[in-house]
Amino acid sequence: MTHALQHRSRGVTIVLVIAFMGIFLMLLSSITSFAFTQARYGRALLAREQAINAAEAGLEYYRWFLAHFPNNLTNGTGQPGPYSYSVSDPEGGVIGNASLSITGNSSCGVVQSVDITSVGTAVANTLYPRTLFARYARPSVAEYSHIVNSNVWAGADRNITGPYFSNGGIRMDGTNNSTVGSAVSTWQCTATFGCAPTNNSAAGIFGSGSGSALWRYPVASFDFAGIASNFSTLKTYAQNQGILLDTTTVRVAGVQQGSSFSSVGGTDQRGFHLVFNSNGTVSVYRVTGTSATWAIHIDDTSTWVQDYHTITSETLKGTYTIPSGCAVIYAQAKIWIEGTVSGKVTVVAADTGSYNPDIILQNNITYATFDGTTGLTAIAERSVLIPPIVPTTMSIRGTYVAQSGYFGRNLYDCSNAPYDTRTSLTTNGTVVSNGRVGTQWGYSGNGCPNNSTSGFLTRIDNYDRLQAFLPPPFTPSYSTDYKFILWREQ
Repeated sequence: MTHALQHRSRGVTIVLVIAFMGIFLMLLSSITSFAFTQARYGRALLAREQAINAAEAGLEYYRWFLAHFPNNLTNGTGQPGPYSYSVSDPEGGVIGNASLSITGNSSCGVVQSVDITSVGTAVANTLYPRTLFARYARPSVAEYSHIVNSNVWAGADRNITGPYFSNGGIRMDGTNNSTVGSAVSTWQCTATFGCAPTNNSAAGIFGSGSGSALWRYPVASFDFAGIASNFSTLKTYAQNQGILLDTTTVRVAGVQQGSSFSSVGGTDQRGFHLVFNSNGTVSVYRVTGTSATWAIHIDDTSTWVQDYHTITSETLKGTYTIPSGCAVIYAQAKIWIEGTVSGKVTVVAADTGSYNPDIILQNNITYATFDGTTGLTAIAERSVLIPPIVPTTMSIRGTYVAQSGYFGRNLYDCSNAPYDTRTSLTTNGTVVSNGRVGTQWGYSGNGCPNNSTSGFLTRIDNYDRLQAFLPPPFTPSYSTDYKFILWREQ
């Protein structure tokens, strides 16, 4: 009996030893497997980091290449890509490679921006590629809500989304949710800016606006001479490949459309009326008659003058497809614009002679799509203006540049009721104005009640961030230096 118990005890011991050995081996196997997994994971992380560093190095390489060889999109080979770039560690040899694909965004045969896709891989492990995309271009004015080359007053009704800048002083009583910058430390705030008596040393930016934490002054000024468009060059592009509205003819891609007509240039009383259509066409009217409205302009508030912004007679010249490869419309006359824009289009009103035409925003201006594939830039040699007769709730999209004049709506008194006062103006895009911007006036006298208001009671300004990344062709740039304006991992 004793021997039997001893044998059983030994058997149980052996079973327990085997069981514990099995558990130990399982634990050891799990720990070993975990260690190997962590090691592989660590090597994968290292390979991924080396891959994205290689991709970044590829972007930087081609930025350097374009700085030395502008507009060369073939890496100097003259052959289509992709192109290979090796990334070396000075102490460890080649650590990765980048495969570069280069695409130019061109208009009228001129590269506007360059898209670079860089796929990076690590030499140690090519199973973990990383892909970066960047757009290389000069930064455009579309990155801002406003750029003004004068003192300016943003009223309490203004709601501004996007960077706001002036080379002069700013009285900011409105709401801003982005930076507000002024190039001056002090300025003379007069009664036209609500300062009575005159304040000869007003702070660069002051006012009752709620976003003062984002006010910056003085900051570097904008070079308005550098922003200025080269009208002769734009005219050549429109004449050869786009749409040219000279004073007596309409030309599309160099071909005259229809017969010539008597000149509509050199005067504020005639011009062209452009109605954009959502199918990518534009209807061009020859404006032959306008009526006058007495007004005060913001660049000279001491004198009443006559504006000829209301069309009384016009003739349709035709509806034309806007050339997709050179979507530039150049008018050597005053122009009125409205409608639904499709694609990226730039409109210019300029005269190579002594006359400086305006652009009149005749009605609502919207886009056929809102995904960044549609955009409008309108450049006037003088001013971009909103006429007396417009919708009470007005909405405009686009980048508007008043090169030598100003953006605004002139003062139309109560004799123009009900059009003297409009409810709201919503601007989705950018305003660039050489002179002071103004779309609301407070005034008295001239047979009108005291403390009357002319213009829009509420103004909402939103910059269009999608246009900032790829604006319409030849949208002015605020810097001559190229940089990455868009960067993302794909």
